[in-house]
Amino acid sequence: MSRSTRLGGIVLVVAASLLAGAALAVDVKTDYDKAADFGAIKTFSVKVGTGWGNEISEKRVVDAVTAQLTAKGWTPAPEGEADALVVLHGATSEKQTLTTFYDGWGGYGWYGWGGATMGSATTTSYTYTVGTLVVDVFHAKSKQLMWRGSVEDELKNSVEKREKQLKKAMSKLFYTFPPKPEKKA
Repeated sequence: MSRSTRLGGIVLVVAASLLAGAALAVDVKTDYDKAADFGAIKTFSVKVGTGWGNEISEKRVVDAVTAQLTAKGWTPAPEGEADALVVLHGATSEKQTLTTFYDGWGGYGWYGWGGATMGSATTTSYTYTVGTLVVDVFHAKSKQLMWRGSVEDELKNSVEKREKQLKKAMSKLFYTFPPKPEKKA
């Protein structure tokens, strides 16, 4: 097998690895009640509904959600006085992926005929933690769900990277919030 064919195989393995890494990128989903009047909401209160066992992280997420909603023009208020109640639900889970690196393909003898030998392959297992956050926005008086957003991403190891990751995820989650009223025909 020629050197360029081997190099092509290595490039293919590297490209597949990069695509696998891209699949782990932040996943955001949102949905909302089209009949909800988001324009009537001026104040909100945030609380953790389902904790994920890390009080420091929970506080960071409450602060990040509060910052996003404040940037959208809403004002924080005590729970009993707010127009909207924002409830956070979080969870983490361990996931695993495999990466295989091939070290050559061996030779094929004269003119492509003969005994082919495979090179060696090394497979590595990688365990990572995925965090999922669901944000529900309820109309405080009617208790009707107005908006739901969820974000899922691989959690980074360092605190600094997780804080940066949280800011990016919240920005993406609340990018189109509040939804614009539907135009009536």
